[in-house]
Amino acid sequence: MRKETIELDERFGKEYAGKYVFQEITWAKRSRIIQKYTRYSQQTGQVITSDYVAIQAETIMASLKEQPPNKPITLEKLLSEEDGVPIELGELFSQIVNRLNAVGLEETAFLSEQSENKSQTKRSQSLGYAKSSGGHHANSLSSPQKQSSSSLSSSTS
Repeated sequence: MRKETIELDERFGKEYAGKYVFQEITWAKRSRIIQKYTRYSQQTGQVITSDYVAIQAETIMASLKEQPPNKPITLEKLLSEEDGVPIELGELFSQIVNRLNAVGLEETAFLSEQSENKSQTKRSQSLGYAKSSGGHHANSLSSPQKQSSSSLSSSTS
């Protein structure tokens, strides 16, 4: 399975600095995460609601195989609207996980549309899910990424 490793400096805060290793998850795991947070109509089979934020947070946690010793990333932290991760960090993690797990634009747009129907929060260009504590939405695509190192490697471990 494919892996991606990033080394973060202190730009998101000292608590998030360190090495993170993400690994591709299985199709079955991804399907179970989506089904856990999606409700379907019994008559038509169409999607009634889907919690994109929870799907993305669970997918990040399922893909996150290593993080700094202080374990700054938890499901609760990813889902928190008050004390959550910085939006740019959430977007970075989302981009890595979506790339590793081959989440295409169509699926991302679908999930975002479902989430947008339930939320008044403006979605960012990269479909990040973390809420900024400063009340504004930053876009990591417009700000340069300064990773100390980033590597993509394939592994079957």
